[in-house]
Amino acid sequence: MLWIYLVLIVAVLVFGFGVVLLNRRRSAAPAAPVRPALPSKPGPVDSKTVADESVPADDTFVEDAVVEASVAEAPQEFERPNFRSRMSKARSAFTGALLGIAGRTGITNETWDDLEEALLRADVGVRVTDELLGGLRSRVKAKEITEPGQLLTALQVEMTSRLEGADRSLHLEPGDSDSPNVWLFVGVNGVGKTTTIGKVSAVQRKAGVSVLMAAGDTFRAAAAEQLTTWAERSGAEIVRGNEGGDPSAVIFDAIERAGARGIQLVLADTAGRLHTKTNLMDELRKVRRVAAKGKGRVTEVLLVIDATTGQNGLTQAREFGDATDVTGVVLTKLDGSAKGGIVFAIETELGLPVKLVGLGETIGDLVPFDPAEFVEALVSLD
Repeated sequence: MLWIYLVLIVAVLVFGFGVVLLNRRRSAAPAAPVRPALPSKPGPVDSKTVADESVPADDTFVEDAVVEASVAEAPQEFERPNFRSRMSKARSAFTGALLGIAGRTGITNETWDDLEEALLRADVGVRVTDELLGGLRSRVKAKEITEPGQLLTALQVEMTSRLEGADRSLHLEPGDSDSPNVWLFVGVNGVGKTTTIGKVSAVQRKAGVSVLMAAGDTFRAAAAEQLTTWAERSGAEIVRGNEGGDPSAVIFDAIERAGARGIQLVLADTAGRLHTKTNLMDELRKVRRVAAKGKGRVTEVLLVIDATTGQNGLTQAREFGDATDVTGVVLTKLDGSAKGGIVFAIETELGLPVKLVGLGETIGDLVPFDPAEFVEALVSLD
């Protein structure tokens, strides 16, 4: 019996030793690698940090932000809206008059009165209205046009021809990698400059252009935060300064940063200001001069106008054009206005091309201006 107990004791000891050895081997095995988490969004860059290239920690942070923006924050696809579907309010200024004219058997004095009233209500302007109707009257007198339907067709053709031939492209010039294009956005308060910059950034990023935003509206508390949100959405980098700081300094720092990093395009916001305030317009002239210094090339100065302001937008365009050499107009809120005819006054009287129009709230609702589609949406009865 004794030898049986000895065998059991030896078996227990051997089993215990085997368990200990197995546990040691498991603990010595390498752990599965853990994939590091990337930052979710690019962070803003302070203009003070941008101006000081000797701060390596912040410099590294900006570099990481740019990489993350170009990979994780790529702009989403968006569908181009239709002018006709978005311009119901503008078309309503013409609908009643056009239906009345089309329903008559001939062209009478009442026909001309109705057309004149419709054009003026749509803010086409007195000068353009007189020119349009003067040409049509001559054709009716010469018997080239005899029926109301022919008159309305001729009106649509004439309105379209007045808007053709303008250069509506946004100029992004090729050049040295350290010499970015600068697009400066100007206009009065509340017209939608900051939102327009965000939408333009999304379109350019989708096209493969590297973008940096300059938060030059340092006087409106929420402007820099709003622009930062747009930068995150579109995958752009942003340079911003202290609230109440010098807008020119912020824009200059942004251009220098873009040049140092080989970024192609700087979208520069400016503080909204009344065109009637001489001191504010002088400051805007300074911003324009500074933007053209250093590494940058100002290839666009875009005046943002709210379509709902009507003829007041013409005065704005004239004053801002004198101060900053405006190259084109962005007409916002066209979907919510019955005064879309301001396009004719801007282009005919000032010679400024309308390059972009806002037809809604989302990123994809800022679209290139198409004269034929615009006029068709405005006056067509189909």
